[in-house]
Amino acid sequence: MSANDMTGRRRISSGSTFEKTMGYSRAVVDGDWIHVSGTTGYDYATMTISDDPVVQCEQIFKNISAALAQAGCSLDDVVRVHYYLTDASFFEKIAPICGRHFARALPAATALICQLIDPKMKLEIEVTARKQS
Repeated sequence: MSANDMTGRRRISSGSTFEKTMGYSRAVVDGDWIHVSGTTGYDYATMTISDDPVVQCEQIFKNISAALAQAGCSLDDVVRVHYYLTDASFFEKIAPICGRHFARALPAATALICQLIDPKMKLEIEVTARKQS
């Protein structure tokens, strides 16, 4: 789902109840730039989340890919990524997954260890992409 506002920005929603409750969009398209909100491993169709950080990571990339596709681009267009992990030991487990998904884009990246809002969430990933001309 997407909607344009008066500034010409297009907002993309996953349909997640979090977006409505918190008042944000899954992604915002502003010209050639796509800003994807921090995305967790929730399966938005069922509003469930696995306990496994590897499964969460794979779901995150599905969620981000879906938002980027609605914006007319893909993971190959990502120029910046922020990784938020609740435990440093997860990094070694998810690094190969991230490397596989960003093998072509090779975006600038930052990884942080932090606490997330819901203890079920093991990691969150936020990306910025730019459509290719």
